[in-house]
Amino acid sequence: MPDLDFKDRLILVVGGAGFVGSNLSLHLLGEDAREVIIVDNLLSADACNIPDHPKVRFIEGSITEGAILEGLPRDLDYVFHLACYHGNQSSIADPLADHENNTLTSLKLFNHLRDFEGLKKVVYSAAGCAVAAKTYGEATATSEDAPVSLYHDSPYSISKLIGELYGNYFHLRHGLPFVKARFQNVYGPGEILGAGRWRGTPATVWRNVTPTFIWKALHQEPLPVENGGIATRDFIFVDDIARGLIACALRGEPGEVYNIASGTEVSILELAEMINELTGSGAPIDLRPARNWDRSGKRYGDPRKAREKLGFKATVDLREGLRRTVAWTRQHGATIERCIVQHHKFLRELETAAE
Repeated sequence: MPDLDFKDRLILVVGGAGFVGSNLSLHLLGEDAREVIIVDNLLSADACNIPDHPKVRFIEGSITEGAILEGLPRDLDYVFHLACYHGNQSSIADPLADHENNTLTSLKLFNHLRDFEGLKKVVYSAAGCAVAAKTYGEATATSEDAPVSLYHDSPYSISKLIGELYGNYFHLRHGLPFVKARFQNVYGPGEILGAGRWRGTPATVWRNVTPTFIWKALHQEPLPVENGGIATRDFIFVDDIARGLIACALRGEPGEVYNIASGTEVSILELAEMINELTGSGAPIDLRPARNWDRSGKRYGDPRKAREKLGFKATVDLREGLRRTVAWTRQHGATIERCIVQHHKFLRELETAAE
């Protein structure tokens, strides 16, 4: 059995300037990697997230670019593919941009890596939402072998599944050591509202529920909760996701898929109430209608396979993770505000059009 560590390994992190990718890169540096190569086009990330470390090499651009692919060293040990077009609502607004940044990235990367000798593992960030049942009734934990529907709510969900399919193909046809890590709802330090370029909708700024709620609560603004907050999610702290990705790389079986999940179901209303409590916000909750595109009501992941096969278990509970994220948001408020403000003109035009 090979050494189960990253010491002196050469690692590529595609999408490494993003929220998850930057946190993962910090973990890899802590594991004494020889070098961490980060490729990111900064479409939905801010360069301030890139670790300032002598072992980090940053390449700005898309992994779909031929020059970037051809410039990758042939002696890569591990690859983490985290690049995507963030996220559901942006993909609905611009399906072609989603294809360019979420589907084509996977195909071109896997095709290029297919004959890399010595490559130990390619870990792909898959999406738990793409396989979860569409229900507002009682949810059951989504397992790795859950049936996959042919009807999806967003191009993003479709693209993440296509990435799995392409990876499976290159594994079967070319022996690519491909492992799928299915994410649940990741949150934590490093997720910067408004990071990157305008992507056509307010979701460019208000990108995920947890950082949006925390920012608004810290500014004493009402938290926007759709459909009475009855939807449920599996919230997992970013450090746990990084550890899960590492476990997939070191112990995952090529061709297999693993849920990187907490296994705990939490409603959006519960999340909002907890964040208001932790931030000391006295603002009321702003109840809104359900989103007309979203049929994914209640879901959470089954973590048993990752626990049994990888030895992975989420360790940071929601309250503690939110406490850390609130503290980070307070500390980095100026950076977050800078990224939000760069989209002010677009947001103002949308608000004016809606009046």
